Amino acid sequence: MTLFDPQTIWILARATGVASLVALSISMLTGIALRPRLLGRLATNRVVSDAHSYSSVLWLPFGVAHVLGILVDPYAHVGLGDLVIPFLVPYGSFAIGLGTVSAQLVLVVLLAAWSRDRLTPSQWLGFHRLSYVAFATMFLHSVLSGTDLAYPWLTGIAWVIAAMLGIAALRRLTHGLASAPRSL
Repeated sequence: MTLFDPQTIWILARATGVASLVALSISMLTGIALRPRLLGRLATNRVVSDAHSYSSVLWLPFGVAHVLGILVDPYAHVGLGDLVIPFLVPYGSFAIGLGTVSAQLVLVVLLAAWSRDRLTPSQWLGFHRLSYVAFATMFLHSVLSGTDLAYPWLTGIAWVIAAMLGIAALRRLTHGLASAPRSL
């Protein structure tokens, strides 16, 4: 098996996709943990903050490697245009399109993070909240598009992470609604 063997490309494309999902999962969990008073002392923990910052960028090389692998995979039939216009791939158009949408949304969030000092707090918050939608579309892309989640151990991990994120996001949402000022 060589580096450019179709089997190697297939394995690398899938492995880097899983690694990208794991990095974004860590980013989401640590980001939710940073919410003031939501998870107690974690909100002021520098290690959690650093883990959030690092994992938010760590997905990028994995995501780029995943996309490059899919582009050169002779079986995937994904072209450059499919990276811009979602849902046009002949095979698995919905699932692959979700990956395109997710990548685009995560890039918007990342660009907003790099431009944060030029944005108002409400603009930053609006862009940053797109990360929830981006993660949901990436998770659905992962579940629907590949054969990787045919392995029970990987499926279990994916759903445990999704459940943890769902519970943490719900807790964050209910905390935010409870502390929101009420108007008469």
